[in-house]
Amino acid sequence: MENLIIKAGALSNANRLQILEWLKDPVRHFGPDQPVDEREGVCGLYIAEKLRISPATASAHLKVLTQAGFVRPLGIGNYTHFRRVAKAIRQSPSSLA
Repeated sequence: MENLIIKAGALSNANRLQILEWLKDPVRHFGPDQPVDEREGVCGLYIAEKLRISPATASAHLKVLTQAGFVRPLGIGNYTHFRRVAKAIRQSPSSLA
């Protein structure tokens, strides 16, 4: 039950829904100025820039999505990249698959 509440809460914010949509096809949504490696994911700073929010605010959104299991972080040097976890999204209360 608690996990269902966490997942529903993660999906209750427009910015988080937008992040999940972009990460569905990151190459299409992040341009040549924001190189994307589909295996590594998208840098959190690129997500903040695209949302036009501070890196700290983007980090808070990404933390919620990570805790819900919708994204997987990967630390690369001083940066964290994020990828969608399609299986978790398909199993979510309101599927975004």
